[in-house]
Amino acid sequence: MHVAALWSREGDRISCELCPNACRIAEGHTGICGVRRNVDGTLYALTYGRISSIAADPIEKKPVFHYHPGTLVLSVGSVGCSMRCGHCQNWRISRSDPESDAVEMHTLDPATVVDMARKYRCPGVAFTYNEPVIWAEYVADVARECRREGLFTIMVTNGYVTTTGLDFFGELIDVWRVDLKGASDETYQRLCHVPTVKPVMDAAERAIHHWGMHVEVVTNVVPTVNDSPEELRAIATWIAEGLAKDTPWHITRFFPYLDYSHLQPTPVETLRMARAIAEEVGLRFVYLGNVDEPNGEDTFCPGCGAAAVRRVGYAIQSRRTRNGSCARCGRTLNIIE
Repeated sequence: MHVAALWSREGDRISCELCPNACRIAEGHTGICGVRRNVDGTLYALTYGRISSIAADPIEKKPVFHYHPGTLVLSVGSVGCSMRCGHCQNWRISRSDPESDAVEMHTLDPATVVDMARKYRCPGVAFTYNEPVIWAEYVADVARECRREGLFTIMVTNGYVTTTGLDFFGELIDVWRVDLKGASDETYQRLCHVPTVKPVMDAAERAIHHWGMHVEVVTNVVPTVNDSPEELRAIATWIAEGLAKDTPWHITRFFPYLDYSHLQPTPVETLRMARAIAEEVGLRFVYLGNVDEPNGEDTFCPGCGAAAVRRVGYAIQSRRTRNGSCARCGRTLNIIE
């Protein structure tokens, strides 16, 4: 076990200050995430250095399209989550107990993670698969090693973090790839079992405007839950006004799973509608994922209309960019190369 950061004592309980769940944890118990435990009045991070999943992935798989496109990232994850989303694709690890035998775990110190990234020719490390915010101490230590060795870092996150929690590792993270499940509290209550979307939006805005992170947004469109034109327009409007119109928005197709296994996959027409709404709002880089849609994952220059990056699956088929700008007209594409 590793002593956790960001907590205080409140009588015989510990108040965790990392995420907006604001758990008050009794002796011998964990918070909602399942990985931070009160032991004799001290909060411990039970998963520090404990890895459930590790792979060298294309950065496009995260998905991140506008940050070092075409590279590999060493992707690492553990167990636990601050939400309990009814459509979670990684529920076997996100809902796992770190002391259970259900998931095989390995221990890697931060320096070893960086050594593995070098070995497998990954210029960056992504914290992913389960929710990395609840892994904050380990994320920060690995990210420091990455900084020293010239590697970049990516958080693939639900974005449910306090300002204090974000600031704990804010200067160490390069990319904030955040899931936005919807634009309303009702959607978050129904889909994620948390009371409000506000902390997710606040954290993303702070990530881009205060910490200067590169931000990309993903919305998995679930039929009857977050697929109304009103909610999709509210998401697109927040991205345009709260972040920036050049912020990439990945609109992905839902497939039946867990609590929502009774639903049908998202109709392609709904995804096309979402993209049309986003373009009306003024978003310049909108992608359709989990679906074979012509040009759905290609980057087009907003200035001259040229196909700057063409993608097939997770691979780049062609790229016509120069220093993050369109090679034809020079217009910036918000791509960091």
